This record gives sequence, structure tokens and C-alpha cells, in this order.
Amino acid sequence: MIYYLFNDFNITQYISFRAAGAAITALLLSFLIGPRIIRTLVTHSYRESIRKNGPDSHQNKEGTPSMGGIIIILSIVLPTILWAKINNPFIITVLVSTVWMGIIGFIDDYLKIKKNYSKGLVARYKLFGQIILGIFIAIMITKFNLQYYIINLDSSQTEIAKNSISLPFIANGHMNIGILYIPLILIIVMATSNAVNLTDGLDGLATGLTAISTLVFGAIAYASGRIDYSNYLNIIYVPNSGELFIFSLALIGACIGFLWFNAYPAKIFMGDVGSLSLGAALGTLAILLKKEILLIIIGGVFVFESLSVIIQVCYYRYSKYNSGVGKRIFKMAPLHHHFELKGWPETHVVIRFWIIGIILALLSLTTFKVQ
Repeated sequence: MIYYLFNDFNITQYISFRAAGAAITALLLSFLIGPRIIRTLVTHSYRESIRKNGPDSHQNKEGTPSMGGIIIILSIVLPTILWAKINNPFIITVLVSTVWMGIIGFIDDYLKIKKNYSKGLVARYKLFGQIILGIFIAIMITKFNLQYYIINLDSSQTEIAKNSISLPFIANGHMNIGILYIPLILIIVMATSNAVNLTDGLDGLATGLTAISTLVFGAIAYASGRIDYSNYLNIIYVPNSGELFIFSLALIGACIGFLWFNAYPAKIFMGDVGSLSLGAALGTLAILLKKEILLIIIGGVFVFESLSVIIQVCYYRYSKYNSGVGKRIFKMAPLHHHFELKGWPETHVVIRFWIIGIILALLSLTTFKVQ
């Protein structure tokens, strides 16, 4: 909006200026609306119920207001609309993804908290919503003006297929996967939204890790949107994707602002409305920027958390089938609970997982000059 209202001012043409404005706006907005939303949630008894089979140390969190993801979504969407080019197809796609999964998460939280449905939204309905989102992203990429180029040695541009994916560690590496591209989008959307949801089990854990991962995608968006940087780094050139840098910084500002209330001991939890929307945002950024495989490194902690649940469930069922007694590899899954039960204080688990997230973020950025 500011880009169009103050188009005559040169400074509003700079993506870096508008991205900084979006980050600051998101941060201040979360500080402003956070206390009001917390009071509203408390007044209407939107409070978290802690599962009885969880770590004993979590029982004192019973009654903490949930659905704080509303703060995050508002602090992402409003600054992005204010500072980005709102007619940009990349911005439209990522905003719709974030809000759509936020709505699904809101319904899930509402059913669990107000209607006392222990499992919330039925899994097949949640899956249906994720499939719809994946199809929407596929349509936006294949049918609208989203273009991807390889910059050749003579500085000429060669457009690549929209159903191609990037190959890390290979200069300008890409591979056309044809009809498999749409299923891949569906898998990424489901995997990222559920992975962040699983990771959201300790105060500040998912919030901080999301901010770290988004910082990497913000840097990639900025570089991918510039032909000179894309050429230098040997990565796919994505015209107009620089606007995603603005969205990324708004998301980071929103996460940092929410962390003010969500840090240990948390005054509010993000709930599914926050975790599902943040996961969808990360997955959509990876898809739009053609960094689907690199997402595994950037969001490595989310991957470990999800794998711990899969391994735990599969091994329990396998051992029960063979011996009649189910056995577990981890003390509890997801992985952060395992370390809690090993005696790590909650704050130690969160900070150490953040450190691992930072290391993986730096590692993912170094892949650009390895290729």
C-alpha cells in the first residue's frame, strides 16, 4: 500500500527499506495487540488443556491461554499488505497460504478448547484443507506470471519449467519432475505445517525456530529476485520474488514480537492457529523460491522432530507385533520431550534447539558457494 501511495518517493522503491518497515511494523503491532488479545482469550476461557501423559513439569501450564497465533497472523498480514506490492502473485500466494492454514488451525483449536473435542478437527478434514492449499499453490505457479530462469555464462537467460525443482550443491542445478511436481507440493505443505505443529511443545521453541528458518528464506528471496546476485551465486533467478523478502521480515518481526509473550514461562501459546499457519508459510516460501530440497536443511530441527514421532510410532507397532509388547526408542516423542525426560530444563532444550537451528541455517547458506 505504501509503495503505491508514495510511489513518487524513491526510497519506497527499495525492497530493503520496505522490508525493514514491515519488520518494525510487525514487531510493534504484536506488542500493541498482544496484551489485548491475551486478555480477550482469558476472558472467554480459551485456555490450554495439558495432556496427562505428557511431562510432569508441563502440568503447571494448565490454563495458559491458547490461540495466540492470531497475534502472529495479524502481525504478518497487515504489515505485508502495508509495505509489499499486494498485486504481486508471490505475495498473494504466501498470504493466502498463511491465512488459509490459520483458519484451519483456528477451527481445530476451537473444537478442542470450546467444544471439548480431544482431537480437535478430524484428521481427514485437516488433510483436505492442506490438499486444497497445495492445489492452489500449484495453480498459482503454473497458471500465473511466475517465472524461473537460469543465468548462463554469457549473462543470457534461459527459462526453466515451472515444475522443476532446485538441486543443492550444483551450480544452477534443477530437475524437471513433470507430473510429480503437484504431489511434491502437497507433501511439502502437509509436512511443514504438521512439523511446526509437532515442534510447538515448549515455550518459544517453534516461534524461535520459525524466525531462524524464515531469515534464510528472506535472504534467498532477496538474492533470487536480483539477476546480479542470482548470477553470482549460481541460483535460479526468480523475477519479482524480492517481495517475499518483505513478507519474510514481517514474519520474523511477528515471531519476535510474539516471543515476548511466548518465552518461558509463556503467557500465551500459539495453538494450531499459529503453528499450522507458520508451517504453511515456510513450505510455501520453499516452493515459490524453488528450494524444496534445501528446506530439509533449513528446517532441519522440524524434520528431526517429525522423524522422532514417526520412528517412535513405527517401532512401537513393530515391536508389539513381533513380541506382543510395544517398545519405545525415545522416552517420549516429539524429540524435545525426550530430552526433557532425560533431565534437561525446558529452557536448555529450547536454546540448544535454537542453536542447532542457527547452525543448520548457516550451513544451508554456505551451499550457495559450494556449488
